Amino acid sequence: MGKPEPSVRAVQAGTTKARPEWLKIRAKTGENYKQLKEIMRTQSLHTVCEEAHCPNLFECWEMRTATFMILGDICTRACRFCAVHTGRPNELDLREPERVADAVVAMGLEHVVITSVARDDLADGGASIFAETIRAVRRKVPTCSVEVLIPDFDGNWDALAVVLDAHPDVLNHNIETVRRLSDSVRSRAKYDRTLELLRRSKEMAPDIPTKSSIMVGLGETFEEIYETMDDLRAVDVDILTVGQYLQPTAKHLPVVRYYTPTEFLRLRGEGLKRGFKHVESGPMVRSSYHAKDQVPWRQSKMAARSGE
Repeated sequence: MGKPEPSVRAVQAGTTKARPEWLKIRAKTGENYKQLKEIMRTQSLHTVCEEAHCPNLFECWEMRTATFMILGDICTRACRFCAVHTGRPNELDLREPERVADAVVAMGLEHVVITSVARDDLADGGASIFAETIRAVRRKVPTCSVEVLIPDFDGNWDALAVVLDAHPDVLNHNIETVRRLSDSVRSRAKYDRTLELLRRSKEMAPDIPTKSSIMVGLGETFEEIYETMDDLRAVDVDILTVGQYLQPTAKHLPVVRYYTPTEFLRLRGEGLKRGFKHVESGPMVRSSYHAKDQVPWRQSKMAARSGE
């Protein structure tokens, strides 16, 4: 095993490295971007694209894709890589699922990704709202595939079952980083709990593809990334995304290293070699980036559903 990069703790006091050319973004706000922003504000909805400072926001919105963030915009956790606000959440909005479905109709989506803040203040972690949002989208747009990016529900497997019973087309839960760095990077979430959630998901609903994501650039080694890939394959994860961590604010963890596009191609090859059905790997890749293209079986499944 190679010598580890400096640990997250060791570089906290350091300055952020200058971004290389391949990570510089030109913001373009065309008509689609403006229309989507209006839809989100009219429906009083949140997107992880905005709240998490996603670098692909302008590209994705111009392509009329977005990732909805339900259960409010205040997270009960304070992960040290994430820009989403943390604190005491607002009251639960029981009308939110219908508004998300209305926005899916207005946007003409074929594939929607729905995520949330962590809601450790709720007994089911918000699982019932996830389930109702899936059902609301299905009622209004039966041909739209639904991907959910869920929190770990604090290990409440009954809550996981509630989401799976609504039959999402993809169940996503991110491992985020390698085992050695997990406790330093994530708040409350645990590396092994993530693996257990993904394992149980396949056990409860083997027909629902599972997905997870790794951020790189926090001080991990290539060997540790490969070990994380192996851990995910050991619980039969189907889809993997790998992207570059970018420090959202000066208060968040600094970047230890920027991986090159060539290195991301190498990581993609290693993932495919290990048996993932699809690997999306690149500097700007995020969990829901080009999500529709990550499910090659989507069209046949949606065609079958529309004929039901």
